[in-house]
Amino acid sequence: MSRTNFQELLDAGVHFGHMKRKWNPKMAPYIFMEKNGIHIIDLHKTALKIDEAANVMKQLARSGRKILFVATKKQAKDIVAEQAKAVNMPYVTERWPGGMLTNFPTIRKAVKKMNTIDKMLTDGTFETLAKRERLQVTRQRAKLEKNLGSIADLNRLPAALFVIDVQKEMNAVKEANRLNIPVIAMVDTCCDPTPVDFVIPANDDAAKSISLVVATLCKAMEEGLQESKVDKEKNAAAAKDNNAEGEGKKLRARKSATKKTEDKKPEDTVGETKEETKTEE
Repeated sequence: MSRTNFQELLDAGVHFGHMKRKWNPKMAPYIFMEKNGIHIIDLHKTALKIDEAANVMKQLARSGRKILFVATKKQAKDIVAEQAKAVNMPYVTERWPGGMLTNFPTIRKAVKKMNTIDKMLTDGTFETLAKRERLQVTRQRAKLEKNLGSIADLNRLPAALFVIDVQKEMNAVKEANRLNIPVIAMVDTCCDPTPVDFVIPANDDAAKSISLVVATLCKAMEEGLQESKVDKEKNAAAAKDNNAEGEGKKLRARKSATKKTEDKKPEDTVGETKEETKTEE
């Protein structure tokens, strides 16, 4: 069953592309028609591509891997931040830090610096600093939180990138391509879909369009996380049963050994008695 239907996509304005004079010819396979100088996206293909991307993201979430959401444009920032938080995924909505993927160790150092400042605040070290130093540390912490707070839990490179507007986020896409990280993206008619592994042809300017697509994908990821949780519970139960079965085998083996020992005792006693009788004679 499709995760979205034609009417939902139509109502959200997902089909509206850019003006004809701004189009990218590589998006031709996803364009249905041109009306009043504006390209109209084929929503049947959009629905198929959403399902394909949703399945990929669901499997990644089920395997416990992270997907990095990237959307710095004004109309997408709040939507992406809210949806990504709901599924506990990292996101970048302020500014793409250059080298975030290709120079990941340096980014991790900045995150550790933020954690160090947090530790200073809790253990009382912060209070021992001079007033000017406290002000500098506070400003530094606020800047780090703004740019890197949303990726504080990203301890290794993400399994995939989800991007809104590949033109605006070209640096992120280039870094992902260089490291062979799959890119899933909403691609409008003015963009080049070549660097994107999973293209979702859709209007990436309207808030309703962005909200519908992101919500659908995050719902799929939530399903993957739930299935992962169920799998862990099943594995834990199976491990518990195996341990119980192993303990049961050990207990039965001990009882069997004890029984054999008890069965041998009368014979041993008779033998000892006979030997004692012979000795007395």
